[in-house]
Amino acid sequence: MNWKIVGIVVVILIILSLPIIFHLNSQKNEKDLAIKKCVEACRLAMINGKDLSNGPCLLDPIPDLNDWVCDVAHNPRQDIDNLTENQCSSYIKGKASHFVEVDPSCNFIKAY
Repeated sequence: MNWKIVGIVVVILIILSLPIIFHLNSQKNEKDLAIKKCVEACRLAMINGKDLSNGPCLLDPIPDLNDWVCDVAHNPRQDIDNLTENQCSSYIKGKASHFVEVDPSCNFIKAY
């Protein structure tokens, strides 16, 4: 077996896998940032006295993350969470592909 060829193949495979690794890592970082911004927006809304009990959309879209929205929902979900006026229009219209949900106390529920 020619070890030089094996070494070259290994290096090529590593180089080819780097964009995939970078892409997956950047998606995770984007999701983490979206969660952080959503929780912060929720806490700020609470401090400012905003009523979050009806599950409003807080960020539509999340600043600097145009493919994400931030929505308040209940856990477990309540009928009020499914009302159109309480959902983020960017997500409903397909302008945003991802959402972060926090509960009315600003606890993270899920990100999709």
